[in-house]
Amino acid sequence: MAGGLALVSILQVALVRPILRGLGIALLPVIAVPLWWTSIPPSQNRDWTPDVARNPRASFDGSHVTIQNVRNFKYRSESDYDQRWETRTYNLDLVRSADLFLSFWGPTHIAHTIVSWEFGDGQYLAISIETRKEKGESYSALRGFFHQYELYYVVADERDLIGLRTNYRGEQVYLYRILSPASLARALLIDYLIEVNRLSDQPQWYNALTHNCTTTIRGHAQSAGAGGRLDWRLIANGHLDQLLYERGQIDTDISFDDLRNRSNITERAKAASDSPDFSARVRQGLPGITAPGR
Repeated sequence: MAGGLALVSILQVALVRPILRGLGIALLPVIAVPLWWTSIPPSQNRDWTPDVARNPRASFDGSHVTIQNVRNFKYRSESDYDQRWETRTYNLDLVRSADLFLSFWGPTHIAHTIVSWEFGDGQYLAISIETRKEKGESYSALRGFFHQYELYYVVADERDLIGLRTNYRGEQVYLYRILSPASLARALLIDYLIEVNRLSDQPQWYNALTHNCTTTIRGHAQSAGAGGRLDWRLIANGHLDQLLYERGQIDTDISFDDLRNRSNITERAKAASDSPDFSARVRQGLPGITAPGR
């Protein structure tokens, strides 16, 4: 379609006289098509794949938040699983910290980012910003620029989001504790959940550049009172841990290379599998992470 539009515009410039008239006519479709494209509305009502079929929603009651449709699937393979959608309640006053997962499926310069929160009562909550795919649809980075996927926040148990990647997709996953006050981690979670509710009411397009798994995190961090300057590693996010290290936002008591090697939790996640203490086991002994309650 893009090639055809370009060809028509070139022919109009070449064949229509005077040339200014040809230029004017050629510009019409160039202007009209993008305007039409940007007017295509996102939708809540498609034949979604089961893993993104339900919208999560958060209800606030003082310092407590109850979240519907927390995903906690039991996997036998990437495509074979028991669907378990749960309602969970969390005490926001017990938020201890926020952690960042980097998951690599192949390219070393690009990763998928997931933020997870630890609570003082031993609970964990992970949120992954993804594309909401329809049945029979697969992800394409190129199509991700062009209104092909709705934006979706997977609110889930860590055993679901992380175990799926390490145990069934063969991805390499790294875990870093974000060095920030508990109050900032709490504000970040609240900002995430406000957006979860907004998307439940009003869908939005995913964009591989402006609304992806990492640039959207930066937007939430800025809303919560953090964030930072733009950097090329926000796009080539496989190097995001290096950026955070340089800014002192993850553990810097050891060299970056040592930190990265010790932060690979892939084998731990495989060993923890469906264990009820999955989250504690993958964190045990990691740099910058203390035992719950300390």
